Amino acid sequence: MGSLMVLFLLLVSGTFSKAGTVNIGAILNSKTINGKVSTIAMKTAVIDVNSDPTILPSKKLSLSIHDANFSGFLSIVGALKYMEVDTVAVIGPQSSVMAHVLSHLANELLVPFLSFTALDPTLSPLQYPFFIQTAPNDLYQMTAIADMVSYFGYREVTAIFTDDDQFRNSISTLGDQLSKRRCKLSYKAPLPPDSLLSSQEIKDILVNVRSMESRVIVVHTYSKTGLMVFETAKSLGMMKKGYVWIATTWLSTVLDSTGISPANAPSLQGVLTLRPHTPDSDKKRAFVRRWKNLSNGEIGLNSYGLFAYDTVWMIAYAIDKFLKEGGKISFSNASSLGGLKGAKSLNLGALSVFGGGKQLLKNLLQTNMSGLTGPLRFNLDQSLIHPSFDVINIVGNQGRGLGYWSNHSGLKVEPPETLYAKPSNLSVASQHLRSVVWPGNTKDRPRGWEFSNNGRPLRIGVPLRVSFKEIVTEVNSSHEIHGFSVDVFVAALKLIQYPVPYEFIMFGDGHQNPSFTELVNKVAYNVFDAVVGDVAIITNRTKAVDFTQPYIESGLVVVVPIKKLNSSAWAFLRPFTPLMWAVTGVFFLIIGAVIWILEHRLNDEFRGPPKQQFVTIFWFTLSTMFFAHRENTVSTLGRLVLFIWLFVVLIINSSYTASLTSILTVQQLSSPIRGIDSLIASNGRIGFQIGSFSENYLMEELNIPKSRLVALGSPEEYAEKLGGGVVAAIVDERPYVDLFLSNYCRFQVVGQEFTKSGWGFAFPRDSPLAVDISTAILTLSENGELQKIHDHWLKRKTCSLQKSDSDQLQLGSFWGLFLIFGVACALALCIHFCMMLREFGKHDPSPEKGSRSVRLQRFLSFADEKEEISKRKLKRKRDVNRSNRIQAEVDEDQNCE
Repeated sequence: MGSLMVLFLLLVSGTFSKAGTVNIGAILNSKTINGKVSTIAMKTAVIDVNSDPTILPSKKLSLSIHDANFSGFLSIVGALKYMEVDTVAVIGPQSSVMAHVLSHLANELLVPFLSFTALDPTLSPLQYPFFIQTAPNDLYQMTAIADMVSYFGYREVTAIFTDDDQFRNSISTLGDQLSKRRCKLSYKAPLPPDSLLSSQEIKDILVNVRSMESRVIVVHTYSKTGLMVFETAKSLGMMKKGYVWIATTWLSTVLDSTGISPANAPSLQGVLTLRPHTPDSDKKRAFVRRWKNLSNGEIGLNSYGLFAYDTVWMIAYAIDKFLKEGGKISFSNASSLGGLKGAKSLNLGALSVFGGGKQLLKNLLQTNMSGLTGPLRFNLDQSLIHPSFDVINIVGNQGRGLGYWSNHSGLKVEPPETLYAKPSNLSVASQHLRSVVWPGNTKDRPRGWEFSNNGRPLRIGVPLRVSFKEIVTEVNSSHEIHGFSVDVFVAALKLIQYPVPYEFIMFGDGHQNPSFTELVNKVAYNVFDAVVGDVAIITNRTKAVDFTQPYIESGLVVVVPIKKLNSSAWAFLRPFTPLMWAVTGVFFLIIGAVIWILEHRLNDEFRGPPKQQFVTIFWFTLSTMFFAHRENTVSTLGRLVLFIWLFVVLIINSSYTASLTSILTVQQLSSPIRGIDSLIASNGRIGFQIGSFSENYLMEELNIPKSRLVALGSPEEYAEKLGGGVVAAIVDERPYVDLFLSNYCRFQVVGQEFTKSGWGFAFPRDSPLAVDISTAILTLSENGELQKIHDHWLKRKTCSLQKSDSDQLQLGSFWGLFLIFGVACALALCIHFCMMLREFGKHDPSPEKGSRSVRLQRFLSFADEKEEISKRKLKRKRDVNRSNRIQAEVDEDQNCE
């Protein structure tokens, strides 16, 4: 009979489905929780569709369910059978493993496959356009987990997962999402599939997980396997205080459908899990009330049951729209499979292509309905709009809601649907969840990592220095290591609230200081777990490792030799340069001349024979230097000019005194180098400490040729080469220079530090210990312990007060004062001569008469004449002129009579 049916199908091309019936299929594992729940939900949805006269009014929806029984082969067989019996759509498969396989069949035969449980994020619609995920795929679940990890402040995560496509690809997605948040998936622990898994294998895997530093563990697997993992973890002591467990949606499925049994409850305390969020609605509440009767009380409803119900309605609406638009449910033989025939009931040649498949797919992707799970619409990438999850904390045998996650607003305590009308806000500051009860029944947030009891101690690299051993030194026969850096590290460890096993390993050959860049790279290459020493925090090193908070400031400085200038009989001339002395002397002469001009006609003290006047001017000039001048100034202009000059003298005297004191008491540089700029401009050779980053900095950043650089290994060599003139200067970090100068006062720092950095301890990237050590260093700084350690190792005797730049005073430092005084003198003289010319015009009755030399002589005579005499002459002249005018008027009147 089956053979006759197959023959009939082969003879008829373009066959139509049986009138009045539309066939859809489903491929499930009926013995799983989701298989049981979705079977009931889909059958109920078919009944509800067929009972609704507004949808498919002339058709009946027929659902056939195929039990794959956890077999990939049976899943394929079921899908092929559906393709022989005019099935327009298939719900399933249940697992992503088979979704990858059956999607190729869907693409070939144009039959849409819809799944609410095969949620692998790599099932791309570009590769599998006929496969539709009707629940939020695992991209969003892994994003939610990454946001939770970041929210609680963790940086490393361990993942336990079943090693198949259903879970492996999702865990890779989790790693990508963690990286975006500067976290990382530090260890992956794959589990064999359920059929191959044993309790011993789970135990072995968990023992490895326990040996890792991370205590944040994500479990992504099937529900049966997940419960076994937590039961084994409980027996291994991994459900105690300090651990963070996050289970994916499988745990919420168990919680909602079967509940947590008393036997499982102790092993799940404090676990966080996610549940696909479905908004509350009247339709959903009505269905929940029906569920007990639908399931006969055998199993509880979970979110995937709601998605299963909505998936059936989604197909029904799409078919209804297809038929109303004039489409016909027709199938034709697949020409590419015409030569393939099975030996018995399965005839591959009978596989048929759904003629309306493309239109039905389009209708499905244009779905716009409100179901039990809320609004149902698809984005352009075929993902559902508004993916969201409930965040649940297992306490006892119940799930306690902590809040929600959505790709619109991240972690919030408000339901996502209340926030969709507001602008998206994913900022870190806006994220919030309710308080958590963690494993061990504590509300204190676990640190998230720790050193395992059976782990090896930290291998800490310490530079084996041959110089400046105050920083790091190995002492006594027990090979104990001390020094400034080591003591700071040990003091910081004492402030950490957990044990940190460690061992110091010296790095270097003992003949010269090791390369610190090479030492840091040992951490990046996992040769060392940390580096403790005088390691400068520079850009290139931070690209390879993480540094702690700096425990001492540092920076490159320039050191040059100094010498004591011998006193001499002419030491008093050193404060000013020759030019400064000359200009000052000229201005002393100028002030005498200007005051004489301004006071000569008014002040008797500035009058007399020429010899007396010269002596007066000279004495007045010199006496102003000491503010001891006795000559009074009576003119307004003279007083103004003298006031300004005395201010200039005050500044010059003060500067001279300070400079002379410095010259006679302070050492002076014997080098022309005043800082890094003059050092670069010179051709002198430059010394640097072996192993320091200063060599690369001088060459790469300052472009100094390597031929100018000289490697030096000890303070003694510094003093020898610098004092002997082999190097013009030494460039080294400030702490080393301070130690060097405490014993060698013949040298001095010039200029300012031209780099700003510090010393820190190096750890691997994203090491949580680096954060805790940084916090401890800050505590040491605040309580003064860090300064005590510094003073114990690095505070040494200091040389007497030194000053490296007490140069002679230059004219450039005073030209402003001289300019002001010169301008004042010029203005005073200009005003004075203008006033004299006006007065001279009154005394000279005929300025147009006589030659120019005659007029000049008359003016000079007038200028030399005392002003009081000039005024009397002018008065007599006016009286004579008045008498002459009166006599003339009298004579004129007599003549008229």
